Amino acid sequence: MTATPPAALDVVRNDDESRYEIRDGDTLLGFAAYQETPELVVFTHTEVFPGSEGKGVGGHLVGGALDDVRTRELRALPVCPFVQAYLQRHPEYADLDYRAPRSTASD
Repeated sequence: MTATPPAALDVVRNDDESRYEIRDGDTLLGFAAYQETPELVVFTHTEVFPGSEGKGVGGHLVGGALDDVRTRELRALPVCPFVQAYLQRHPEYADLDYRAPRSTASD
């Protein structure tokens, strides 16, 4: 059996459970729990299930969740240490970090 590359996995927002989920078909591999306000998404806990750890699944999950936050024009407050570390390692998401000041530059 060949492992599914993280890029082929689906990241979906499950509003009923207040979490982003990463799936390989019908198999749930992990989730990122959140609380939402009108302006931000607070990431409270990320969990990747045994057997999927250390394969890039958690990073793909958080990246997909942050992409959704960006699409919805919200910001992210990472209470979860995993999400905090991901934001530090991926400056392309720095503009989403609620803790960082917004730019006041204009054209």
